[in-house]
Parts: sequence; structure tokens; C-alpha cells
Amino acid sequence: MALDPLQALQGANRAAALPAPAAGTGTLLIAGATGALGQELLRRLAGSHRFGHARVLAREPIRDGLRGVETYLSPDLPIAQWPLTSADTAVIAFDPPRLYHDRERALWVPQPSDLPELARWLRACGVQTLAIVQPHDQGKLPEALKRGLASLDEQAVVANGFDRVILVRSARKPLDAKFANPAERLAAWMLSIVRFMVPSSEQPVRASKVAELVDVALRIAPPGVHVAAPELVWEAAQGQMQAVAQRWLG
Repeated sequence: MALDPLQALQGANRAAALPAPAAGTGTLLIAGATGALGQELLRRLAGSHRFGHARVLAREPIRDGLRGVETYLSPDLPIAQWPLTSADTAVIAFDPPRLYHDRERALWVPQPSDLPELARWLRACGVQTLAIVQPHDQGKLPEALKRGLASLDEQAVVANGFDRVILVRSARKPLDAKFANPAERLAAWMLSIVRFMVPSSEQPVRASKVAELVDVALRIAPPGVHVAAPELVWEAAQGQMQAVAQRWLG
């Protein structure tokens, strides 16, 4: 059974008597620690103690439990008016809360339209490395945009002057559509054959593999802008994560 990501924030008090792990350096800030992807990013990045501190953006107060992890309460104001905090590395994940995980509703959930303003705020907080996991509908992104900046919002993010920007384009499963009448259902069924025309290299991969790729990229990426196309994410998930990441970032 998948664990609620916030159990990681509340469960580490039980391990307080254990020897402290090797101290990390720098501060990590996670925006969007919800859903399966957010859970894996929180578990892998914050739980590894590679960073000296980790902060998670939240809408409501949450009792912090994991050593070195705290919540940063985002006020109910436009992002541009948020008080500044401090961080060296930030991760933005666009994964909505799961309805059956009530605690996830306490976390702040970024929307795609928030990206430019959120990036400006993060840069003002001192963030030098920004990783963005940008899910997209499989088979819908034009070939020319898969390996580069796909929108004006992404260009605005890069223009903020981060030392490193890592964009991971992970294919997501088609959303369940609701139809008003039988004719719409019939049309959707006829068009659904397109699903079988999407190559396997653009199929969704497990959230744990996406989080692992982000982790590796944060470790080894040189300065600059690095975009992982859906095919690269899929290839990395097949078992040669380190080799694929080194080829991508090298």
C-alpha cells in the first residue's frame, strides 16, 4: 500500500534515537509534494538527508516530524507577495492531491499558470538550481518541442538567471473523460484507437522512476538548461538510469 507522503513528515520521531546520518548541505524547497510523484520526490530527496534542510510548501500548518524537514506556510496571497525564505535547490511537481489522502490537502499545489511567478519568487529566495517535472499528455507534444523550451512560461523561467534548470517531461495517463450523451461516448471510443498509435517510448513511467531521474539529475547536471524528453524518461526507467542520465547531461 502506498504511503501518504506526509507520513514521512510525522513518522521520524520514532527514529530520533538512531545515529544521525551524514550531514547534507544546502536547503531544498519542494512545491507540489502531493500525489504519487510528490510522495516519491519527498521520500527520495528529503529522506536521503543529502540536503542540510528541506522545506515543503503548505497551505495549512502541519506538524513536522522528519529530521531536517519543515513546512513553509504559503499565505493566501499572490505569489509575488509571499515573504521570502531561503533555499539553494527547488523542485516543482505538478501532481494534484489524491482525494483519499486528506493530509495532502494541507499542502500547496502549484498550477501550470503559477510557473513564471513561482520561479521568480524562488529565484528571489536564492534558489540556484530549479527542477521542474512537467507532465504532459502522451503523444500530444510536437516533436520539435520535446527537447527544448515548449512555452513562453518556460522561457520566462530560464530568463530568471538560475544556474541550472532541469525540465523533466513525463508522459501521464489520459484523463478520464465524462460524456453528456451516447454520441460523445461513441466519438470518444472511435478516437481512442489513437492510444494504440503512441509509441511505447512515450508511455507513462512509474513515479518512483521519475523521482529517481530527478535525483540523479540534481546530483550530476552541469550549469545550464537541461530538458528530458518523454522518450529519455522512458529509456531511463528501463534499468540504465545512471548511464542514460550521464549521456543526457554529459
